[in-house]
Amino acid sequence: MSYSIPAGAYAQTEDVPAYLGYLKGHLAVFPAYMSGLSEEGRLNRSAPGKWSRQEILGHLVDSATYNLMRFLRAPLEPSPYLIPTYPQVELVRMNRYQDLPLGHVLTLWEGLNRQIIYVVEGLDATQLALPVQVRDGSLPSLGWLFCDYVAHLEHHLAQVYAR
Repeated sequence: MSYSIPAGAYAQTEDVPAYLGYLKGHLAVFPAYMSGLSEEGRLNRSAPGKWSRQEILGHLVDSATYNLMRFLRAPLEPSPYLIPTYPQVELVRMNRYQDLPLGHVLTLWEGLNRQIIYVVEGLDATQLALPVQVRDGSLPSLGWLFCDYVAHLEHHLAQVYAR
């Protein structure tokens, strides 16, 4: 992949401009990769209980949905903003990504990530430095949360590419 996070950088940085670049790069290449796969290649589950490539993409739609709201709400809520978790497995099942046309899922993923880019590019340094409270109780910044979002996305894209 041309747009990958440097080794060892997974969720360990707050280099928002670099991570914006990684996200833009993935938006430029990943849709064509997914579109080039056969239906069997997209929908095959490697083992019982594992997601197909298309379901992984659906999970990334759910992640983008939740994270977009986090990036919007953190500057508006009392500090530190408590990051809500979400039922990942259940959402993939309920959204039935496996049964949707690929174009539908890709359009959701692309649109949500373009909006995330637009929102994050509009946040100022003070907003990016806002503390957010994550599940383990630690208080990283909103900028870190964005970088972690992109690292999570890249982790799952690597799973799709590796199959």
